[in-house]
Amino acid sequence: MAHPNEPDTTLSNTLGLEIDPAPYFPPPIPLVVVISGPSGAGKDAVIKRMKQRGVPFHFVVTATTRPPREGEVHGRDYFFVSMEAFAEMIEKDELLEYAIVYGDYKGIPKRQVRDALASGRDVILRVDVQGAATIRRLIPEAVFIFLTAESEEALTRRLWERKSESPEKLKLRVATARKEMQRVQEFDYAVVNRDGALDEAVDQILCIISAEKCRVRRREIHL
Repeated sequence: MAHPNEPDTTLSNTLGLEIDPAPYFPPPIPLVVVISGPSGAGKDAVIKRMKQRGVPFHFVVTATTRPPREGEVHGRDYFFVSMEAFAEMIEKDELLEYAIVYGDYKGIPKRQVRDALASGRDVILRVDVQGAATIRRLIPEAVFIFLTAESEEALTRRLWERKSESPEKLKLRVATARKEMQRVQEFDYAVVNRDGALDEAVDQILCIISAEKCRVRRREIHL
């Protein structure tokens, strides 16, 4: 039997026809997938479950000036840096995008994205809605997924159960979420992360990525 990339001379000779061994479709190019949505939608939980399931993506670790929450690990969940260190990253143009989120800075390191794409791996970015808008201008070919809870009540309850903020800050997050929900039409897909159904949300995200790999007109990332 001929090698997949070599002509099958036996078949060609039998048919009297030169048969092209090249594949109809090249291997899918790596994607940049942006997972965004309001605070409390479960972005961190979705990313964590995807890692637990061993999906072969590169998860970009965001740099932030906010202090770690209970259970968060530096370098795994976020890069927790000082204001001085973050300012230096800005000055050296090391960030793909950055923004102030509830009084703290968050940013996406450029090098992580470039190195992962160069190695042929899909890249997953976890950003807020404001950050997604910036990335959309820089990488319009990315796949944008809006993640949300099933209702404002569910979203507010999740934020309240964190017990990490005052009622005043919680009100600000709810008000911000209302504004962010109005921007869902800017995204390619919307996934509802229902209480107790985290794996269902992850499955939907993986299905979206799989479908994007099958597009006839493929997204080519230029960064």
